[in-house]
Amino acid sequence: MAYSYFKNNKHNQTAVFDLFFRKNPFGGEYVVFAGLDECVRHVQSFKFSDDEIEYLRKTLPTCSDDFFEYLRSINCDNVKLYAIPEGSVVFPRIPLLRLEGPIGILQLIETTLLNLVNFPSLVATNAARHRSVAGKDKQLIEFGLRRAQGPDGAMSASRNAYLGGFDGTSDVLAGKLFGIPVFGTHAHAFVSSFTEEEILSDPSIIDAEGKKLDDFWAFVCETRKELNLEATNTSELIAFAAFSRSFPTNALLLVDTYDTLSSGVLNFIVIAYALHKLGYKAKGIRLDSGDLAYLSKSARGIFLKYGKQLNIDYFKEFTIVASNDINVGTLESLNQQGHSIDSFGIGTNLVTCQQQPALGCVYKLVEIEGTPRIKLSQEISKVTLPGKKNAYRLWGTTNQSPCVDLLTCDDEPIPKVGEKILCRNPFAEHKRVYVSVTKVEPLLQLFFDCGKVLMDTTDLSKARDRAISQIAEQRPDHLRILNPTPYKVSVSEKLYDRLHNLWLESSPVTEL
Repeated sequence: MAYSYFKNNKHNQTAVFDLFFRKNPFGGEYVVFAGLDECVRHVQSFKFSDDEIEYLRKTLPTCSDDFFEYLRSINCDNVKLYAIPEGSVVFPRIPLLRLEGPIGILQLIETTLLNLVNFPSLVATNAARHRSVAGKDKQLIEFGLRRAQGPDGAMSASRNAYLGGFDGTSDVLAGKLFGIPVFGTHAHAFVSSFTEEEILSDPSIIDAEGKKLDDFWAFVCETRKELNLEATNTSELIAFAAFSRSFPTNALLLVDTYDTLSSGVLNFIVIAYALHKLGYKAKGIRLDSGDLAYLSKSARGIFLKYGKQLNIDYFKEFTIVASNDINVGTLESLNQQGHSIDSFGIGTNLVTCQQQPALGCVYKLVEIEGTPRIKLSQEISKVTLPGKKNAYRLWGTTNQSPCVDLLTCDDEPIPKVGEKILCRNPFAEHKRVYVSVTKVEPLLQLFFDCGKVLMDTTDLSKARDRAISQIAEQRPDHLRILNPTPYKVSVSEKLYDRLHNLWLESSPVTEL
């Protein structure tokens, strides 16, 4: 296609493209926009190398030499990129990105931009939905590295799950590269690697005051006897002792290798009491199988029992982490049943987005050489909104939440507070509403201007804070998981007229 633009001398015509999505994912009514940072990086660095040019010569042997010289010369020094800030809550048909520049170049970067927005936004939205159901007070950790679609998918999922409201990741490299808090425990393999006859090569431990205890295992055995818990699995207890002497200030133990309530949780109590006597506080347990609601409540009951028996108040507050194929439905079910889980490790269903594996962003030409263009379809949802546009979020007089996102023609004035603005559904003539504006937020900002990055896009924490705050300001019925209320996306009267006039002009009149 780029070659045909070139051969027909259209490659330098000034075009405008919108990148947007048509339908919200997961049966919801919003998306958390992610991927802008990498889009800006790509536009900033876009250029063909000599090796790439030579490969293209071999792949496209019928193309003329001057086309490859054209490819060798191009970059994005004549491109402008407008975008909604990363982490924003966005809705269908609103341009997430608006690209202006030579059509040949804008078409060459299309696929990469779609790739850089689609998956990150899908994961961030999935994360936000999990957060919405789990509640603000629960810790959510992304556990998806092992199940993600390759290393790149895993890294992107870790970053964008954090952006969408998760508290951290088990992916250490993501923690290093993106500054995300890192969390983790041990595996079942660690527990089952120990036997009852195991002798720790170094059984010593340094207590909280810096004094050395030569045989921590013997101390644990004495504690076990004191608590009358000698019927638990001994090899599991040895494993717990080995892990806890390595991490005495962060002992969070996986308790379901053998029997959760009859062994794992009780062995944790033994370790927790032993560490307490040495001046440390154990952290908690992880449940990775079984009836998580029942097991978590039962474990909390055991913590309370032994906390009261030993007169140790903080035992009742031990952290309970749950994993095991958790998704939005699981969280809803746990909430309905009642549970005592403090933290969730969520992997497969988060990073693979099993409920909906693609967002469906599209990249459409809306203007060429200053002339609005339209794409028609028998499917109304695929008809594009022509011309260069601006987007605004409006607040009305009825509540504290935004009530509509408004698309206007580029040459229209910015809506003003105090104005009464007619907002129209672009495809349903009878659906229209007046908004008495009390607040206006312009959505599209210029991030890249002809080779220069104008705004910083690297601050992941800022994008995460934006996502959390914008979700919080939405009406609850827009956010609910089941049958949410659609958020209004409207067009101005002028854009409505442009759309329908161009629609009529572009549609042939058939003869019967």
